[in-house]
Amino acid sequence: MTPLFYILAAQAADPEVIDRIPSGYSHFVIPFTIGITFLLCWIGVGCVRLLAAIPKEDRLKFWKSLFLPKTIVKNLKDLFGDCLFHVKIWQRKPLLGYMHSAIAFGWFMIIILGHIEVALFVPARLNVTRGGLFYPIFYRYFVWMNPGHTTLRGSFFFFLMDFFLLYILSGIALAIFKRFRSIVLGMRHTTKPSFADRVALYSLWLIFPLRLLAESFTADLSGGSFLTVPVNHFWHFLFGDKLWFMPCWWAYSICLGLFFAAMPFSRYMHILTEVLWILLRNAGVKPNHPRKGVAEAEIYACSSCGLCLDACPMNVQKKNLKYSSVYFIRFLRRHNEKKINAIAEKCLMCDKCHALCPVGVDAPALRRAQRATVNNTLPYDYSYLPLAVSGITLAGETTATQANQKVMYFAGCMTHLTPRIIKSVEKVFKAAGVDYVFADREGGICCGRPLMLAGRTEAAAAVIEANKKMIEESGCDTLVLSCPICFKIFKEEYHLEGIKVIHYTQFINDLIITGRLPVQKTERKLVYHDPCELGRGCGVYYEPRAALNQLGTLVKASKEYDESICCGGSLGSLTLDSRDRSKISEASLDSLLANDPETIVTACPLCLKTFSEAVSNARGRDIKVSVKDFAEVVCP
Repeated sequence: MTPLFYILAAQAADPEVIDRIPSGYSHFVIPFTIGITFLLCWIGVGCVRLLAAIPKEDRLKFWKSLFLPKTIVKNLKDLFGDCLFHVKIWQRKPLLGYMHSAIAFGWFMIIILGHIEVALFVPARLNVTRGGLFYPIFYRYFVWMNPGHTTLRGSFFFFLMDFFLLYILSGIALAIFKRFRSIVLGMRHTTKPSFADRVALYSLWLIFPLRLLAESFTADLSGGSFLTVPVNHFWHFLFGDKLWFMPCWWAYSICLGLFFAAMPFSRYMHILTEVLWILLRNAGVKPNHPRKGVAEAEIYACSSCGLCLDACPMNVQKKNLKYSSVYFIRFLRRHNEKKINAIAEKCLMCDKCHALCPVGVDAPALRRAQRATVNNTLPYDYSYLPLAVSGITLAGETTATQANQKVMYFAGCMTHLTPRIIKSVEKVFKAAGVDYVFADREGGICCGRPLMLAGRTEAAAAVIEANKKMIEESGCDTLVLSCPICFKIFKEEYHLEGIKVIHYTQFINDLIITGRLPVQKTERKLVYHDPCELGRGCGVYYEPRAALNQLGTLVKASKEYDESICCGGSLGSLTLDSRDRSKISEASLDSLLANDPETIVTACPLCLKTFSEAVSNARGRDIKVSVKDFAEVVCP
């Protein structure tokens, strides 16, 4: 006899038939059970292998972090905010954020509510041997055995389950629409799905419509609410009293099983992997290899959502979309060495993809790790280092003459190539009466950042050690830098105990606030460009704008703060040619000219040089704008 016969008979309260009702099992659950079992085994083995690849000290750091109150709060905040609510997407693209949160949070709630129902009404079914895997998922099929759902409490759960099912279906509808008209949801570009992605995607699209179909077919027998009951009436209107619902439940189970089986081979593995990645990230564990350990969690946490495609400054040319982070990570998964190296070397390392990633995947760090695996094996000449290591300061002065100086100014290589910045900075210092020493007035060795970007980690470490020795022996307590590249590397890699590392925009803003540097406001219209390393790299957004607001009228660029477009002159790319760079510079320049400023202000020597050339090379365009460094505007 069919399950329908049992249900109809039970509904008629036939005692003999009720005794023969199935005990919470039907063969249709087999596809789901196989799929979820395979996925759980895959996850278990993968987690053990991944954690084993992490150095022991990092593993201990990770386990300890799980019990620290401060980290627990941050983990919960990020897991709900990034994985379920997708807050970062909501903030930038509300419709896209709604789509993601509807599917993620809605599905999460349906699973949670299903388990709560089982715990309340048939707690024995939570036991794995008695249907613990499938019973909460297919509870609507088995609920007719439990008369407790005729109560108000049961009706409340019916309402919640229908509400979240409708919520998910609205997200699925948007996801389907996005595949054809992504621009409506705020995305100009989308990624090309692989075969496994398509299998998982189409299964996901079918899961919840099939759930609605299956639950509505049995709503008059198992119960329902505002969504499933009206649909049930519609089916009865079309097909009469007898509804053959088993094909729907089979189809629902098959799609679930197929989705779970395809997940490890598709981008949808991020649904589970990003949980582990967030925990590792918040523990402060960083990848030391482009594909092993922490990096593997980070790679599989990438959802291939395509947001980095729109973020990448190279997207001004369609040919360069293939060099974006989403494809770099995809090829890391596939171990495609040729394409991995090409993409790793092309990147500008502007960090925009990292800043806008919904779960904080640091693709630039993975690219640096990849470069290091290749470039660190090449021979390198360290012969230029002994002078610095010997204890002679890079400014050509002895340590003793600098011992009582409190402020040290380090210009860096790029600033030395743009001497107008040095002149302006020193003019500002003198106007404010700053007692300072110029660390590299006569030139010196680099901060080490370009070497790190090229993957030359050993050479960079030697440079850092030489510079650190010179700075610590100077006796200074404040180190001021005019190059954002130097600023980032000094803050993150030098670990200068007792020495404040500060960018000159921050230092000069402090001078203005304290009244040490008098300034006069004019009517000129200024627009500020956020350098990649200073803004996204170090989070310095407020101070430059605060100072410029005291000097003129600050207008907005079309893209600013963490969405600021790279100038195109970044040292991060090892292979991007000048024609491609000029296209990026044009796009960045157009963003800055959105509100007709008179002066473009930047706080990076590389950006200053790049924008100056872009303005002078803008043939056929009537661009009447000057490009100045921050210090030039402050103290003209």
